[in-house]
Amino acid sequence: MLNQFHHTAEDMIRHNGGRATVGRTGILAILLAEQQAITHREIEQRLPQALQLDRVTLYRALEWLVEKNLIHKVTSDDRAWRYHANRELHSHQHAHFKCTGCAQVICLDKLPVEANWPLPAGYRFQEIELTVKGLCANCC
Repeated sequence: MLNQFHHTAEDMIRHNGGRATVGRTGILAILLAEQQAITHREIEQRLPQALQLDRVTLYRALEWLVEKNLIHKVTSDDRAWRYHANRELHSHQHAHFKCTGCAQVICLDKLPVEANWPLPAGYRFQEIELTVKGLCANCC
């Protein structure tokens, strides 16, 4: 299944001006195949045996993909970062839904997240992290 996302991942990385290394391409392909945000550990477990990366290399590749806006990180109250592919090159601020039953995290792309809140004088907006919590369809 990852093969169908491998070429897309390679194209996205090259289009972004990066070097399409085996690690970066493999990680992005895994994230493109996922419908939900997954943890560093889950990515590590999904890597094919031939593509096993040490944790530091995996972390650096994830950070590079975040910096290039190819993926985004989702913060969570369980202290685990989750990662999800940006299917569009120019991502936008959006909310996430976290199931309190199974810890699944999905993007809520259609929930508007406005960045025009009145801030005190001298303050500048950079990003919004909005997580809606509840039960997913499987846990209801």
